[in-house]
Amino acid sequence: MSAMPFFNLTDEAEFNSAHHVENILSTYPEADFTVACWEPGQKSSDHCHPEAIETYFCFSGGGVMKVDDQEVAIIPGAFIVHPLGEFHQYVNGPERTLLFRVRSGPDKRAVNR
Repeated sequence: MSAMPFFNLTDEAEFNSAHHVENILSTYPEADFTVACWEPGQKSSDHCHPEAIETYFCFSGGGVMKVDDQEVAIIPGAFIVHPLGEFHQYVNGPERTLLFRVRSGPDKRAVNR
């Protein structure tokens, strides 16, 4: 990989009607970079990353991010950061959605609630 990787999110999108797709574009020891592709109504598990900060940017589409009893509308241009260990769940809205995700930390694994 070159010193400056370049990606076009729409070119990297891959959709699946059975489940959302996380296409990891680039991985480093400190972080990974992903385009997450969601069909209408798909949702993630309620999970956290105990040793990683997870950041999402909505490129297109949108839905709702849930954290405990809070819900935040995710629309194109929205940006959300989940600190270490914060449980969260994404529920996609009525159209296809592209989210750009960065996970940074020594261990990026998820733990389901």
